[in-house]
Amino acid sequence: MNKKSSSKVCSLPSAIRSLRSCKLIVFDFDGVMTDNRVLVFEDGKEAVFCNRSDGIGADILRKKGFSLLILSTETNRVVKARADKLQMPVLFGIKNKKEALKKYCKDNGFDMKQACFVGNDLNDVEVMESVGLPVCSADAYPEVKKIAKLITDACGGEGVVRELAMHLCQDGKSA
Repeated sequence: MNKKSSSKVCSLPSAIRSLRSCKLIVFDFDGVMTDNRVLVFEDGKEAVFCNRSDGIGADILRKKGFSLLILSTETNRVVKARADKLQMPVLFGIKNKKEALKKYCKDNGFDMKQACFVGNDLNDVEVMESVGLPVCSADAYPEVKKIAKLITDACGGEGVVRELAMHLCQDGKSA
């Protein structure tokens, strides 16, 4: 896994045009909204580190008219707690992300080709291959980077959501 070896897979303007044509932006949780580490307390409870700027990023994306979703295999309730705080719908504890997203899109009137999926790990590859715009964080695994059309400059947990919002706004402040 590389830190900060981001290279845009297609030109940034082309990737941003593709992003602007998306209706739904879907985020993996661990490794995208977190730095992929977990803090385990002696009583077995877990905690993760998230970036507060992603909350502002989510607000900007919503104001721009994007629907947002967190889709994760993680079963820990911390995923739902963060999704609630960001006011984003969430599907967590999901075994097959591609099938779950297909059903979500069908149930909510989205076309998979108008969806963007932001992932970082091997369990994201299949769903990333099925959407219109696969995106990954700078520290994603090489197999994921190979299929991404856009690689963020931000590593997981360092403002990936906010970076996407910044790309969509001239000043990054308003929608």
